[in-house]
Amino acid sequence: MKKNESQREFLKLVEIMRKLRGKKGCPWDRKQTHESIMPYLLEETYEAIEAINKKDNANLKEELGDILLQVIFHSQIASERHNFTIDDVLETINSKLITRHPHVFGNKKGLSKDWQVRDFWEKHKKEIKKRDSVIDGVPAALPALLRARRLVSKAQSTGFKWRTQAQILKKIDEELGEVRQALEKGRKKHMQEEIGDLLFAIVSLAYFHGINPENALQGTNDKFIKRFKLIEKDLYKGISEKKMLELWDKSKGN
Repeated sequence: MKKNESQREFLKLVEIMRKLRGKKGCPWDRKQTHESIMPYLLEETYEAIEAINKKDNANLKEELGDILLQVIFHSQIASERHNFTIDDVLETINSKLITRHPHVFGNKKGLSKDWQVRDFWEKHKKEIKKRDSVIDGVPAALPALLRARRLVSKAQSTGFKWRTQAQILKKIDEELGEVRQALEKGRKKHMQEEIGDLLFAIVSLAYFHGINPENALQGTNDKFIKRFKLIEKDLYKGISEKKMLELWDKSKGN
């Protein structure tokens, strides 16, 4: 698709949404608010992630369109409220990208390594958004594992990071010991806190090796589903732990 065709299709989408929200538009679309369609933004994002993980390009194309629709939808609602327009959204992101890449669009050619670029981004965002801390920009609404990864990433930009794998493994052993102590005492609130600390330490290990813990756990979820379905028909109420583990080991072999 050529440049003019891309522009035409984008403007067509904007106009379609404007018409859907108009007086003679769709009753469902007209009554929506930022809050009512918020779940769809998250849902479409996860569907795009699933398409990426499955390397399903045809589905990814569709899901990215659905995400773009959500951007247009929210922008149209904001425009009707005289808050901002889709043009403002585009201008803001274009300006942000140019400002955050002075090594490409400006005179900071010295930012040649990825860690130098990340450090520049964090310092710039802290100054522009007037944040007290680099971790203030991590949304509280993120899934816990993803939020933990972002917190670790942000903290490392200030130099707060593990230097070796051995240090992280030692911390994991320490947190596991505290989980055992909490289990022995039987206090649920304490157990929850210590299990959280253990998970956070494991997230640090994953980040140290460039592994996304969210993807790692999703991979394990998928593996569990496949293995469980292999033995599900052989499970029954009251099955012994020994027999259950034998079936599980058999599913791992399969």
